[in-house]
Amino acid sequence: MTTPTDTASPSPDVAPARAQADEAWAAPTAGGALDATVEVPGSKSLTNRYLVLAALADGPGRLRGALRSRDTELMARALGALGTQLTSAGADGDWDVAPAPLRGPATIDCGLAGTVMRFLPAVAALATGPIAFDGDDGARVRPMAPVLTALGALGVTVTAAGEPGRLPFTIVGRGRVRGGAVDVDASGSSQFVSGLLLAAARFDQGLTVRHVGSTLPSLPHIDMTVQVLRDAGVEVDDSRPAIWRVAPGPIAARDVRVEPDLSNAGPFLAAALVAGGTVRVPGWPTVTTQPGALLPAILERMGASTRLDGDVLAVTGTGVVHGIDLDLRAAGELAPTIAALAALADSPTRLRGIAHLRGHETDRLAALAAEISRLGGQVEQTSDGLVITPRSLRAGTVRTYQDHRMATAGALLGLRVPGVLVENVATTAKTLPDFPGLWHGMLGALGRP
Repeated sequence: MTTPTDTASPSPDVAPARAQADEAWAAPTAGGALDATVEVPGSKSLTNRYLVLAALADGPGRLRGALRSRDTELMARALGALGTQLTSAGADGDWDVAPAPLRGPATIDCGLAGTVMRFLPAVAALATGPIAFDGDDGARVRPMAPVLTALGALGVTVTAAGEPGRLPFTIVGRGRVRGGAVDVDASGSSQFVSGLLLAAARFDQGLTVRHVGSTLPSLPHIDMTVQVLRDAGVEVDDSRPAIWRVAPGPIAARDVRVEPDLSNAGPFLAAALVAGGTVRVPGWPTVTTQPGALLPAILERMGASTRLDGDVLAVTGTGVVHGIDLDLRAAGELAPTIAALAALADSPTRLRGIAHLRGHETDRLAALAAEISRLGGQVEQTSDGLVITPRSLRAGTVRTYQDHRMATAGALLGLRVPGVLVENVATTAKTLPDFPGLWHGMLGALGRP
C-alpha cells in the first residue's frame, strides 16, 4: 500500500496516460456558477458483478452500457484467462459474454482492483488447474485473508507465494467446490462476503456465509450482490442479520443494462456546492442498491438543493458549504468527496464509521488528512474517521497515492483554490475514463487552468 509519506508512481497498466501521470494536472478553478449536464459512465461495482455472473451463467449474455475502465478491463481479461469468451458489441461499451468451462493454468492480474482480487478466488476454485493471482505493489498489502481462509475451510487449496493472506497466491481448482457454511470477518471489507456469494450458487451445496466481525462496512454493496443474484434467478436468504444463504442452482443468462456510477457522479454533483449553480446527472435510478444513492440527502445537509426530474438528478448550490456530522459506514467510498467539501465548508465536519478506508487503494484517512493539511487545512484522524476544521487553503500539489478518489477530491478543492495541482490524475482511469475531459467539460467556459 502506498502511504501518505510516499511519492506515488503511475500504475504500469495505464501506459496511454503516461504523460498525464508524469506531469501534475492543473486543477481548474471555477470563474462563476455552473450550469452543466454530465453523462457519468456505468457503475464499476455493478459491471464487475454482472461480468462474474455472466461468466458463471447457463448461457450467453450481454452487458449494455458497461463501464470500460482499468478495473473492469482487468476483470474481463481475468475471466477471459479462465476460459470465458468476451467480445465488444456496439459503440456503448457493451460486452457479449459466452460462458465456457473454467480452466487453468492461468494468471490473474488484479491491478489495484479489490473486486478482481476478492471476487475471483471463489470463481477460480470452480476451475480446473492452478490459477495464480498477483497485482500492483499497492495491492499486495491489501487484506485477503478472510476470503482465502473461507475457501480453505471449504476444501479449496490455496498456496501463498508471499505473506499469507496477501497477494500473490495460487488457487488450485478441482472443477467443483462442495460448499456448506463458513464464518467470515468482513470488518475490513464487504467484498469478502460478496466474493463468496457471487460464486456460491455453483457450489455443490450452495453456501451459508456468517459475518463474525465487530462491524460490517458498506452493507449496501452486499445488498447489491444479493439483488444481482436474485435478478439472475439465484435463491438468496438474507432474512437473518449478517447471515446469507445461497442455494445451489443455475445462474440465468441475462441481457442487462448497467446503471451510471453514482459514486463517480459525486465530485461533479459536489462541484455545484463549491462553485454555485447547477449540475445535472442523467440516468439516476429511482431504486438502486448503489451506496452513491445516499449522495442527494448528504449534499442537501451540506447546503444543496436537489431535484429528480424523471431520471435526471439536478444539484444546485450557492457556493456556501455547511459542515456536517455524518456516519458514512454504509458508503465509505463517498468519504474523499465529502472530506473535500468539508475542507471548504463554513463549520467543522466529523466523518464516522470509516475505519475500513485504511485498507483501500491507500490508507484514505491518512491520505486525506495529509493532503488537506498540505494545502493549509486542519484535519485530525479519529479511531474511525476524520474531524475536518475549515481553514484558509493555499496553492499546492495534492498527492494521490495511486488512488482515483484522492485525485477527484483534489480536483474538487481546486475549484475554489487557485494553483492546486493533482499528481497522477491518470489514476482516475481506474473507474472513470477521461476524468479531466469530463471535468473541463462540466466547467466549460468557466474553467481556467
